[in-house]
Amino acid sequence: MLSRPILALAAASFGIGTTEFVIMGLLPEVAESFQVSVPRAGLLVSGYALGVAVGAPIVAIATARLPRKSALLALMGVFLLGNLGCALAPTYDLLMLARIVTAFAHGAFFGIGAVVASGLVPREQRAQAVALMFAGLTLANVLGVPFGTALGQMAGWRSTFWAVVEIGIVAAVAIAAYVPAGMPGSRGGLAGEFRSLRRWAVLLPMLVSTLASVSLFTVFTYITPLLEDVSGLTPTQVTGALLLFGVGLTVGNLVGGRLADKRLMATVLGSFAALILVLAAFAFTSHAAIPAVVTLPIWGALVFALVSPLQVWVVEAATDAPNLASTLNQGAFNLGNATGAALGGAVITAGFGYASLPWFGAAIAALALLLTLTARTRAGRPVVA
Repeated sequence: MLSRPILALAAASFGIGTTEFVIMGLLPEVAESFQVSVPRAGLLVSGYALGVAVGAPIVAIATARLPRKSALLALMGVFLLGNLGCALAPTYDLLMLARIVTAFAHGAFFGIGAVVASGLVPREQRAQAVALMFAGLTLANVLGVPFGTALGQMAGWRSTFWAVVEIGIVAAVAIAAYVPAGMPGSRGGLAGEFRSLRRWAVLLPMLVSTLASVSLFTVFTYITPLLEDVSGLTPTQVTGALLLFGVGLTVGNLVGGRLADKRLMATVLGSFAALILVLAAFAFTSHAAIPAVVTLPIWGALVFALVSPLQVWVVEAATDAPNLASTLNQGAFNLGNATGAALGGAVITAGFGYASLPWFGAAIAALALLLTLTARTRAGRPVVA
């Protein structure tokens, strides 16, 4: 299943994941560079996520009729332009603008890429194919984020974005070389596709995707100061802890894809239930270095065990508009990213402190679990049946 086209898509997702997540490890450096507070620097996470959420429908419409390979290459061009802007931005506001430009490529790339990946394999392997494409995103957390954080701490945060530009060039070349050229874009009417997305059966998994991201980013946006101030880790130790978190993401992503091809909704429900327990535990383990570091990869595994199942759930629910639904679900994920980052910042500003963030993440995950339990199959039976 690990074909060259899927590897090319994974390489691009590695670059996109690195530029999205690495800013979290560099918040103190960026805040100091522009003389802003860490919570305000954290809004760069929200700005990127909102750029994905707002850009997803716009870019989906703009690229709907393009052949999928052409659309993917155009989106990589936007990605490269945005990261060049990040590396060169002289002010906080221009850095925010560059992050938003970069984000416009994100949702559509993962949306189209997921449909391309799932179209390259038999139906019973679709979740695994999507998981393999998203493996680039998880490897970004294993390699891109910790090494990008270390590079930014040693050579300045701008050097990290220059490295991401180089990754993007390699990925674009791989897509041009290996992704099949004969995959057409949408041939139906966009108005009809948008109407199909108004159904609750399609909106529900998108809402659950949003809440899954809120739960994650309420905590993860501020993971560096949490680990330093609450757990007592040094900056170098934080890099190692983020590496372990990324290992958890990678393992959880691959296991979640395999389980979802067998029992899709059971995988979603079980992952959320376990996630609530682990986040509640993290509220206690975060107060000591070793327990905190042990908890991180477990949390990461459960978070990304949900990614490909939720993406496939949306695509299966929107059988008459899979490309658009897949892209908009990436917007839903990133709307959750923005909301979570803002919620975490509000919690900190209100005086609750970094140590309280896991409780808020657990509460949001519990809401997502309750909503998933309301889902029904086409036959009207409970989804857990």
